[in-house]
Amino acid sequence: MQRLSFIGVLMVLLTFNLNAQPFTIKLWPEGIPGSIEDPGYEEKITTAEDGRITRCERVKYPDLTVFLPPAGKANGTAVLICPGGGYGALAFDHEGNAIARWLNENGIAGIILKYRLPSDRIMKDKSIGPLQDAQEAMRIIRRNASAWNINPQKVGVIGFSAGGHLASTLSTHFDEKVYPVKDEISSRPDFSLLIYPVISLDTVITHRGTRNNLIGLKPADEQVRRFSNDLQVTASTPPAFLVHSADDKAVPVMNSINYLNALQKKNIPAELHIFRKGGHGYGLAPSGGTESSWPELCIRWLKDMGML
Repeated sequence: MQRLSFIGVLMVLLTFNLNAQPFTIKLWPEGIPGSIEDPGYEEKITTAEDGRITRCERVKYPDLTVFLPPAGKANGTAVLICPGGGYGALAFDHEGNAIARWLNENGIAGIILKYRLPSDRIMKDKSIGPLQDAQEAMRIIRRNASAWNINPQKVGVIGFSAGGHLASTLSTHFDEKVYPVKDEISSRPDFSLLIYPVISLDTVITHRGTRNNLIGLKPADEQVRRFSNDLQVTASTPPAFLVHSADDKAVPVMNSINYLNALQKKNIPAELHIFRKGGHGYGLAPSGGTESSWPELCIRWLKDMGML
C-alpha cells in the first residue's frame, strides 16, 4: 500500500476542512424531556431537488444542522438559527440554510435548530417544548466549542418571526429550569439578533397564530405575561440587534419597539432598525429594498460589540 507523505496528509486534511459539508446531530439522543409517545404523529419534511430541507412541519425529533466556516476564515463566533413559521412550521430554507451560508461567508458558524413545534399530542407542556430545545442547543454548541473552533463566549442566537419569539424567549428565560440539566454549561446567548420578531403575546400586538400554537386559545394571564418577552427582560438579558418593517401586517413593529424600550430601561446595549417597507418574512431581503441592508448592518453591529 502506498504511504502518503506528511505533506500529502496535510493537504488532504486542509482540502477536507475547506470543503466541509454541513452535518446534522440529534438534540436529545438519550430521550426528549417531557415527551409523549404518539406513533401516529409523523413529521413532514419538504426537501429541494438537491436534498436540502426547505420546510418542516409537525417536528417530532429536533436536531441541529451545523455549518462551519473554513478554518482560515473562522473567527470563533457562532450563531444558533431559529427559523420562523408561527410555531406551526419552520421556514428552513430562506430563514435557515440561507442564513447559515451568509454567516459562514462572514467567518461565523451557523447552526440551524430544527425545534419541536408545540403540540399536546407529543408534549406534556407544549409551551416549553421549543424553549427546552433552544436551551439544550446552546449547551451543545458550547460543549463542542473546541471541536468546532468556536469561542464559547461568542455564541449568539438569531430568530425570524416566531423564531424571533423563541430567540427572545431563550434570551429572557435562559436560566429557567425547564428540563433536568446534567452540567453547568450556560444556555445564555451572548447576543441576540431578532428579525421581524414576535415578542409579545398580548392580543393587541401579537401574531395570533404564534400565540395560539404556543399557549392555546384561552391561556391564563400568567402564561401570556410569562411569554411576552418584553416583560421578562432583566439585567442579565443579552444585547440585541433588531430589524422590523413599518408596514409589517403580520407582526406589528411595536413588538420590536417594546423590546428595545425594555432593554434600554435595563441599560442593555440594543439597536433597532425600522424600515419603511419590506412587509414580513423576507429573510436576507434579496429584493433590493432598503430592508436589504440589514445583513450588512448586523455584521457591523457584531463588530462594534466585539463579537467579530
